[in-house]
Amino acid sequence: MNFYQKVQEFDNFDFDKFFGNVTNERIESILMEDRMNEEDFLSLLSPNSEKYIEEMAQKAHNISLRHFGRTVLLYTPMYLSNFCVNKCLYCGYNIENKIRRKKLTLEEVEEEGKAIYEMGYRHILILTGESRKHNPVSYIKDCVGILKKYFSSIAIEIYPLEEYEYRELICCGVDSLTLYQEVYNEEVYKKVHVAGPKSNYRYRLDAPERAAKAKIHSISIGALLGLEDWRKEAFFTGIHGKYIEKNYPDVELTLSTPRIRPHAGSFEYVREVTDKNIVQAILAYKLFLHRAGINITTRERAEFRDNLIPSGVTKMSASVSTEVGGHSNKEKGEEQFKIDDNRSLYEVRNSIKFKGYNPILKDWESI
Repeated sequence: MNFYQKVQEFDNFDFDKFFGNVTNERIESILMEDRMNEEDFLSLLSPNSEKYIEEMAQKAHNISLRHFGRTVLLYTPMYLSNFCVNKCLYCGYNIENKIRRKKLTLEEVEEEGKAIYEMGYRHILILTGESRKHNPVSYIKDCVGILKKYFSSIAIEIYPLEEYEYRELICCGVDSLTLYQEVYNEEVYKKVHVAGPKSNYRYRLDAPERAAKAKIHSISIGALLGLEDWRKEAFFTGIHGKYIEKNYPDVELTLSTPRIRPHAGSFEYVREVTDKNIVQAILAYKLFLHRAGINITTRERAEFRDNLIPSGVTKMSASVSTEVGGHSNKEKGEEQFKIDDNRSLYEVRNSIKFKGYNPILKDWESI
């Protein structure tokens, strides 16, 4: 069974009825167990489970300490290009948005890479808009060839690739993939991805598995919270993670909880996602997938991010710019979205230490 078939099993599932039947006794019973099944996981995402946040947090804290210790890996994104051919209603890179488009030359890639390296980073995430024409795999490979001189780990967040293309990038030095499905509800997916190759729901859904088959080291997945009911989207993210973990046990898995942020253009149909909702999702993820990391980005404000660390956060971005060439280039491309935590790497490291955790700038290196 592929994961698309797994998603289809829930086409006629009555989530509201299920949530309405989750009792205090069921939640308390789940929290007494070390492992849980899909129904247990969904129960912890129910409205009734909100009253058990403290108990969930303590359990998640202990699980995270057992598997990750008191460490938080720090990284920063590097935007190579904001050219995109998709018409996604929620994204600043939407092809119809009148923004400054820019693509870094290889000389500018080196300049940007050096600037980030000198800040102290050894893990980097490179991003592009989704345009094979402007950002072909050959260009990504050239950029990786330059950046591997400076960074021990290079992750990509680009358009979905074929398995052989992931393998090519892995051979060049890429070890990690970040790819958000954006929204698992297929009908909503079709509505918000109006045009462009990204409108192919199934092709994007299967991309993490293609990367896993290509023997990538790490995969980060998530839903863009705010496009659909967050409880349902968190559930599908979790069972997607379980599918990857079960079928590709050598892959290091990370889950993320990005929320929609202000961006160029406008999108009026954002579903409310509160801080408490984010907390509940993170805790449920950790209780369901013990070995999975949790990433919290600068979409969230500084105080909120810091307070989440003991709940199982293992990765954080810092000193972020979502502009192309944002760390070194005077003529920057337009940002993808607004961030909410503008602290420097130094400030984030100190905040992590204040929480009793150890900020890590390098935790492994591919050979």
